[in-house]
Amino acid sequence: MTDDLVFLVGNLGFPIAVSVYLLIRVEGRLEAINGALKELKHNISRLL
Repeated sequence: MTDDLVFLVGNLGFPIAVSVYLLIRVEGRLEAINGALKELKHNISRLL
């Protein structure tokens, strides 16, 4: 039982850590894209 748990954590721990890291990076980029879209919307509304 303990060996199975250690095996699962050893095999799944790395993919989980990579997934969390990538989600954090993607979140920052999504926030930047959201800000750029808001700025674009504001600039377009000023032109019309």
